[in-house]
Amino acid sequence: MPGTTILRARVAHTPRDPFTTSDALETFDDGAVAFADGVIVATGAAEDVLAQHPGAEVQDRRDCVLIPGMVDTHVHYPQIPVIGAMGLELLEWLAQRTLPEEAKMADLAHATKAAERFTRLLAGNGTTSALVFGSHFPQAQHALFEAADRSGLRIASGLVVSDRNLRPELEVTPDEAHAESTRLIERWHGQGRLRYAVTPRFSVSATEEMLGACRTLLDEHPTTLFTSHVNESPGEIAFVKQLFPHSRDYIGTYEDAGLLNDRSVLAHNVHASDEELHRLACAHTAVAHCPSSNAFLSSGIFPMARHVEHGVCFGMGTDVGAGTGLSMLKEALVAYHVQMVRTEGQMLGPAQLLYLATAAGAKAIGLNDLAGDLTPGKQADLVLLKPPPNSTLEAVLEEAPDWNAALGAIFTLAREECVVETRVSGEIVHTRTK
Repeated sequence: MPGTTILRARVAHTPRDPFTTSDALETFDDGAVAFADGVIVATGAAEDVLAQHPGAEVQDRRDCVLIPGMVDTHVHYPQIPVIGAMGLELLEWLAQRTLPEEAKMADLAHATKAAERFTRLLAGNGTTSALVFGSHFPQAQHALFEAADRSGLRIASGLVVSDRNLRPELEVTPDEAHAESTRLIERWHGQGRLRYAVTPRFSVSATEEMLGACRTLLDEHPTTLFTSHVNESPGEIAFVKQLFPHSRDYIGTYEDAGLLNDRSVLAHNVHASDEELHRLACAHTAVAHCPSSNAFLSSGIFPMARHVEHGVCFGMGTDVGAGTGLSMLKEALVAYHVQMVRTEGQMLGPAQLLYLATAAGAKAIGLNDLAGDLTPGKQADLVLLKPPPNSTLEAVLEEAPDWNAALGAIFTLAREECVVETRVSGEIVHTRTK
């Protein structure tokens, strides 16, 4: 096929779900991915792919491991400066560190700089798609969409709306939230690789009227997403119980407003009852699992095995700034650690971690037809990983006896400095020259 490019490398992806099948991981020691017009046309052994496409441009990257572009299902664009704010639990962390930082987004120059930095760092960490918690300020949300559009990343985001229990400058009326969100949707939803997500911050900061305005937006724009927070910490859950005495639980506050469907993604869900999990599964609502944030804020450990048992779809999110960085590789390692120490935790191996960092997230945010693995027909969203010279990772990979050992080393040791190239639809959106 004219215009075909072949990347020859060590290749690994999970075209099947390792939580439900034992043969989910597909690997090629000397592999190749061919793509044309941004679409993958072949993945397999290099010998086979090269034979199928004799006229293709071949880029020899056999010093790299090629995996699908990673998918972050929950991350806050204004919160990069908050990373590392230690010694606080959720509600205190919000009041003392995070909301004052988010209030700075009223300054358009500050917001523009933050948006450009944020999208650059996502690509630099190998993240090609993300569901992004935006800003409370319309001009700052425009700045994020503008930066995301230029970056080439697949970004879904929206204006964060609240009408109580925050700083006054972060609150609006439901009518104002509807009007400003509508303007943003009409300008940005479906523009390039961008999508809009209706985003009340959480039920602590949203009245029933505000949640009703969010439902109206979803009804008026039926291809938009919905995202918020749920069941993150015991103190938050108790507060929600006071604010919504007629709802049966935290999930119920969104359920009562008609906000849960197959386009909804709720972050955290650490403290969930079996009944809540059953209702999420029935609604086809996904969860964003944020292990480093949950540990950092002492919120608790995600009941992954129970989510699997109930059939709740979940991906993984870095949740910066409570999360400890934008690396999905690091996030996978934290997920592994906390599940290993949790009573009745979910046993995880390299296949599950690769799936959580890529295909699971794509499924959670409605991109599984486009991205998440290297199946022909999907978009060529790819990451090339290479250990720094003379690094510990290089030493371990040189001795790795099989792919489980190699991927285990990558998730344990590889971080931002190992991401040498990131592509979205075959287009380079990040390259590391040193």
